[in-house]
Amino acid sequence: MLVFIAKRLLGMIPVLMIVAVIVFMIVRLTPGDPAAIIGGNGASSDDLARIRTQLGLTLPLWQQFGIWCQHMLSGDLGYSFFLNTPVSELIEQRLGPTLSLTLLTLVLTVVIAVPLGTLAASHMGGWLDRAVMAFSVAGFSIPVFVIGYVLIYFLSVKTTLLPVQGYQPLSAGFWDWLRHLILPCLSLSITYVALLARMTRAAVSEALTEDYIRTARAKGIDEWQVVTAHALRNAAVPVATVIGISAALLLGGVVVTETVFAVPGLGQLTVDAVLNRDFPVLQGVVLFFALAYMVVNMVVDISYLVLDPRIRY
Repeated sequence: MLVFIAKRLLGMIPVLMIVAVIVFMIVRLTPGDPAAIIGGNGASSDDLARIRTQLGLTLPLWQQFGIWCQHMLSGDLGYSFFLNTPVSELIEQRLGPTLSLTLLTLVLTVVIAVPLGTLAASHMGGWLDRAVMAFSVAGFSIPVFVIGYVLIYFLSVKTTLLPVQGYQPLSAGFWDWLRHLILPCLSLSITYVALLARMTRAAVSEALTEDYIRTARAKGIDEWQVVTAHALRNAAVPVATVIGISAALLLGGVVVTETVFAVPGLGQLTVDAVLNRDFPVLQGVVLFFALAYMVVNMVVDISYLVLDPRIRY
């Protein structure tokens, strides 16, 4: 396993370099001038030229990329054009809200979706199965921001049960932290519950057709034990795959959700960097997301060894 982990870690290096090249070129070839945004409407052409020189934007692209890579290899992601703050420090400041939102949403998704999909598979063709399938189609079809605004209207505007926007760190108190995350977590989790419930239903229903299930039933084992201890256990690998994909997609999905609920996380930082043409921040955040995605995939691959001992790398 250690050899496998070492190979995966080494394999991340060329992938990150490819991502770095793509991100660097995209953010610089798209329309928009950071100097014009920094200088404002009253800036003269000389002011804009001076700002571009200070930011290093007058250098050739290959030279800008070389300087950025040199700093990146030493752990320096550069400084924000607008905040004059290290990008790594900005990511560290915004990481807490994003991790809180992602982990809480993932836990909520697994707790709801896996039992729901298992129940649907054990009652194939029944009303529960049809209800779960209908929910899956609806939940996967409605955009996250629409779900968010509907939840805000009913749970914040009409009843004032939960705060509309904002975020409180866990150090401010568990309840305050949880209250501010309930609405964005619900908005995100509905889509992923729909996806995971459907995939769990498919995996468990396929496992229920296997010969060992008939053998277990012939032995007189309780039906619920057959479903959970045998079918669900053997369907754990595809379910874990979907959970891993959901966790990785959540990191990208928080961009819209954090904007709707004004959560000061990496998603909001990404939106601000795009609007302000803050190249170093945008490059650093995208690289962080890419690294997180690869780490999640590696953890999922390692989990296969625990879930199914027959799998070897």
